[in-house]
Amino acid sequence: MSEIPVPAARVPVQAEADVLVCGGGSAGVACAVAAARRGARVILLERWPMLGGMATAGLVTCFHRRDREKIVIRGLVEETVRRLDARGWIRLHVRNASVHETEWFEPEGMKVVWDAMLREAGVRIFCGLAAGEPILDGKRVRGVLADTKRGRRAFRATFVVDATGDGDVAAKAGLPFEYGRPTDGRVQGMTLMYALCGVDNERRRALPREERDAIHAEMLALARDGKLPTFNPAFNPCGAPNRWWLNMCAVAGSPLDEEELTRQTALARERVWQFVEYFRRRVPGYEQATVEQTAPSIGLRESRRFKGLCTLTREMVLGALKQPDALGHGVWMIDIHDPLGTGHTTWSDRDERAMVPPGQSYHIPLRMCLNDRIPNLSVVGRPASATHEAHASVRVMSHTMTMAQGVGTALALALESGRDPAQTDLPRLHRALKEDGVHLEDVP
Repeated sequence: MSEIPVPAARVPVQAEADVLVCGGGSAGVACAVAAARRGARVILLERWPMLGGMATAGLVTCFHRRDREKIVIRGLVEETVRRLDARGWIRLHVRNASVHETEWFEPEGMKVVWDAMLREAGVRIFCGLAAGEPILDGKRVRGVLADTKRGRRAFRATFVVDATGDGDVAAKAGLPFEYGRPTDGRVQGMTLMYALCGVDNERRRALPREERDAIHAEMLALARDGKLPTFNPAFNPCGAPNRWWLNMCAVAGSPLDEEELTRQTALARERVWQFVEYFRRRVPGYEQATVEQTAPSIGLRESRRFKGLCTLTREMVLGALKQPDALGHGVWMIDIHDPLGTGHTTWSDRDERAMVPPGQSYHIPLRMCLNDRIPNLSVVGRPASATHEAHASVRVMSHTMTMAQGVGTALALALESGRDPAQTDLPRLHRALKEDGVHLEDVP
């Protein structure tokens, strides 16, 4: 790769704060709100023109909060649900206590709700602005640079949080990370969500179970023969009358290669229409179905995983391990979407060997978000420290929000004490989290 010299320059400071959160997805929003409500001055940078990440740009619209007996994920996740429900933006409450899924929500409503929560907390929000190079000063990070429409600007802060989803800031700061599964270095497959409208719900509901099963079997056979794209066999349309969101269109590639990501997104978009054309021909009630929208962003599940002070493992997840620095509970299974892009997932057959036992949950530790190289830089969300298998559980939005609310609270307490988050007074942190509605039990 050739190189060019870049002249040194003095960069104006655009804004300063106590906490700078880079990335406004589910984790970034929760971290920013939690820190601001505890008195910190917070700045949030988000590359998309709206907040929400996978919940809005990715059309991923489900929360997993139940341990298959009771709800154990609360805090800012539950507040989000209440606010959505008050506006009619919860599409379905799943009442079956034997499943993890609790709510399906309207992504357009989520944009409004999270905007309001941040605004009310006093967070300064800069959308359409991606965090760039970190500003390093020895073993500390002083902020980040960002290329605005008026030129390069600096955003300075006491603490910096990487909530970018891919760990872009932490990687540029030189923190070590792992990538992909140990066998071949591949990350989990990606899915392009899409919204389907024009479905005749009465005819769809009248379809006998036997005929639905026959259509599903036919689709699987066509995919095996190369006459339909491969897909997630557990896809479950969800939505409102005459409008459905589908989680089925799988591809594989590197989220860190923009050119490849562009190709895979275009491929997935083409495959969406192959499925829709099949539905129109074959499924009663879908004759007039059409694509209302494909997600602005392909659904990303895994990329960098940073090496933290503690690495969450498969054994910790499935063994429902409790942690002294717990931020909250995790319940979701080891849900690995095939890195080869077939769409197969352990969720497809609900393999009990990949699931936390019913009625149990594991703790999400603060240490998985901290590192031993740059003590004032935290990583929340998908890139937090976990193995390939454990990451497949803790990556879901309800879990990353729980993690990030805990980190945001820890940063606010660190500001009060003048210490770094690794030196957090854990009993004080746990009291604060419980005061803020987090369900937290069995802390050793």
